[in-house]
Amino acid sequence: MNPFDLLKNSQAIKEQLEKTKDEIMSLTATGSSGGRMVTVTVNGKFEMVDIHLDPICVDNRDIKMLEDLIVVALNDGYKKADEMNKKINPTGGLI
Repeated sequence: MNPFDLLKNSQAIKEQLEKTKDEIMSLTATGSSGGRMVTVTVNGKFEMVDIHLDPICVDNRDIKMLEDLIVVALNDGYKKADEMNKKINPTGGLI
């Protein structure tokens, strides 16, 4: 095979990899817990970008329950973002 063809192909692969990476980073996934009393949205970099608390679950007498719900919702969002990532990047892992 011609070495120049290899260089052209490697450039095309690099461009596709960057495009896929950008696509993954622009994804968002929303996880929830407590019957959607707590919802969080995470991006493709696994950063929480939004949280919503149903007013019914905000009771200063049970902060521990609220904290547990937030952790479960965040982990649910991470799981969904990871599943979307695997659909785009079947080899697994963040690009």
